[in-house]
Amino acid sequence: MGRAFEYRKARKMKRWGSMARTFTKIGKEIAIAIKAGGPDPAANSRLRVLMVNAKNASMPKENIERAIKKATSKDQSDYKEVVYEGYAAHGIAVLVETATDNTTRTVANVRSYFNKCNGSLGTSGCVEYLFEHKCLFKVKNKEGIDLEELEFEMIDLGIQEVFPEDDNIIIYGDFEAFGPIQKYIEENDFEIVNAEFERIPTEVKELTEEQILDVEKLLEKLEDDEDVTNVFHNLKE
Repeated sequence: MGRAFEYRKARKMKRWGSMARTFTKIGKEIAIAIKAGGPDPAANSRLRVLMVNAKNASMPKENIERAIKKATSKDQSDYKEVVYEGYAAHGIAVLVETATDNTTRTVANVRSYFNKCNGSLGTSGCVEYLFEHKCLFKVKNKEGIDLEELEFEMIDLGIQEVFPEDDNIIIYGDFEAFGPIQKYIEENDFEIVNAEFERIPTEVKELTEEQILDVEKLLEKLEDDEDVTNVFHNLKE
């Protein structure tokens, strides 16, 4: 098992610890997906996956339906996905993904968090090169599946790792391979548990416990912001 597995193993999932925040995040993603591909799940593959994610995050069916209905109304906020980059204390690279209807508010908040925590918000591209953009699918394992054979079958789709996790199979691939991988999974009757995008650091930086606390102050402020959907960093955990 490679680097993606080790990264996932160490990754802290506290950023969406509460259901309310998870539902808000998914609602924004649904709005963005519908704007890009329409409200029909049969014709919008990204929306299909988000509906699965919502269900497996225990989001009630009526909440999902309400989010889809709201996304098609004239009153729906126009969310944009914006990525911010910078450095936390002690030179830790931080990449912040947001979904916002007010970029002026969001950039001001993100900049203030960096400044208050002895970090610095940088320009576009200043740390992105330190991360690999990947897609991840978690699917239910099926009896008789040979993971090596499955990986071989999917290698031309852009996958990089396939490995077991409890009763599931984790499939990592290139960011651009999301669509082809989803199509293969659906056509071969795998049950999707979750699908998302990850940014995996090419190298991680080790700090002392005291230094880690300095970095975590920034990470916590970013993760608490309602416009922030994901925070990635190259701190060794």
